[in-house]
Amino acid sequence: MGTLFVDYVRMLRARKDVFWPTYFVKEDLPYLTQRIKPDAWYPMETFERMGVAILRVIAQDDLETVKAFGAASVDWLAEAHPTLVDKGDPRESIMRFQVMRQGFFDFPALEVLGVSDSDAQLRIAYQMGPVAEEAASFQTLGFFMRLLELCGATNVVGKFTSRVWVGQPETVAELTWE
Repeated sequence: MGTLFVDYVRMLRARKDVFWPTYFVKEDLPYLTQRIKPDAWYPMETFERMGVAILRVIAQDDLETVKAFGAASVDWLAEAHPTLVDKGDPRESIMRFQVMRQGFFDFPALEVLGVSDSDAQLRIAYQMGPVAEEAASFQTLGFFMRLLELCGATNVVGKFTSRVWVGQPETVAELTWE
């Protein structure tokens, strides 16, 4: 979570025109001024509040913008972890991410339910409030759609077949590609 936390803090710090204390509790504020370490763990509650603030202020409540941020984050991650993308093998790249994910979250935020040579199903469970969970799920969908493109997949389609933020028991994303 540290790397994503660094990205969140950078986005917030870039907006000097916003009075951020209105979006956070007192315990969150030091993170806006101190050095953030990419390999450290940070409070999930703070991470959630930052995500909601970014959704509201920076993305202007546009979930397609959040999905685009998720897509852009793959390029940064692939640069830092060159073995993530297996050109020509989207299935293998998804499985590689599944292994890497354990270093990002200390709980099963994302689980590959199934993957074949042309589709995958993911369970997304960040365990946050509905607004943050929806935003994080869209970010994740964008991430995986771009990951597939980097592998050489074409006609990538991503959709939710179940969404916890509308009262369904879990969030499941389905990805298909050629």
